[in-house]
Amino acid sequence: MPQALQFVASIGAYIGWSALLALDGFGRFALFAWNALRIALTDPRSWLRWRQIGPQFYSVGAASVLVVAITGGFIGMILALEGYDQFAALGQEQQMGGVINSAVTKQIGPVLAAVMLAGRVGGSLAAELGSMRVTEQLDAMRAMSADPVRTLVVPRVMACLIMTPLLTIYSDVVGSIGAWAIVTGYFGVTNADYWHYTAIFVSAWDPLTGVAKSAAFGLAIGLISCYKGFHCSGGASGVGRAATESFVASFLTIIVLNLVLAQFVNALQHLFDPTSMKTLIS
Repeated sequence: MPQALQFVASIGAYIGWSALLALDGFGRFALFAWNALRIALTDPRSWLRWRQIGPQFYSVGAASVLVVAITGGFIGMILALEGYDQFAALGQEQQMGGVINSAVTKQIGPVLAAVMLAGRVGGSLAAELGSMRVTEQLDAMRAMSADPVRTLVVPRVMACLIMTPLLTIYSDVVGSIGAWAIVTGYFGVTNADYWHYTAIFVSAWDPLTGVAKSAAFGLAIGLISCYKGFHCSGGASGVGRAATESFVASFLTIIVLNLVLAQFVNALQHLFDPTSMKTLIS
């Protein structure tokens, strides 16, 4: 019996200690994020200068165009290929364009674009800043009275915030074109039907929702990746762990944010445009 109690006590202590560590890490991240956002809002000159933000625009945006285009295009084609049999069984294959494009612009496009950026950009940011951390370059900047958050973090976070919605729009367009190529070129649905039902199903709320979500995703990716890089330790292996942890944490955050924002945006849609769903059903 004492051994059983000791075992239960050890499990409880482990769970409690893990919870305290998680709470401590969240508090550190909240302070880090608040400091970065405060600087970005109160001192825009720290990131609006082209020599600061320009290279980050290229790293986050231009360098990600190809992978985002491939992801968006193939997702659109896959949705068309997988969904045709179900639509054809109901005799509604001409409506595929509307359903696919609504799903792509509102849900799939923003999430997939953000996940690709979390892997490609987030890992790179964490590794870059982590290398500066373990080689004591960040401490050297502080010794010279330079704020590394202002100089290194804010431009990267703002680049993620600005470029992620633009890449999401690009991914949505490529995904729509990919679905169009399969639906009209392979399955024989007419162009008129494809775009007619797209205009019916895709309301103004759908792309706006996707862009708003992608901005939140980009902000989360930038803050999480920079935080992981700033607080890594343990040499080269620590840098690798920081890059991995940044992707995992960013991915989980994207999924949770998508759920929360989906409910929030749906509530706003019902509040400001209550007739949209009725019009769609009719």
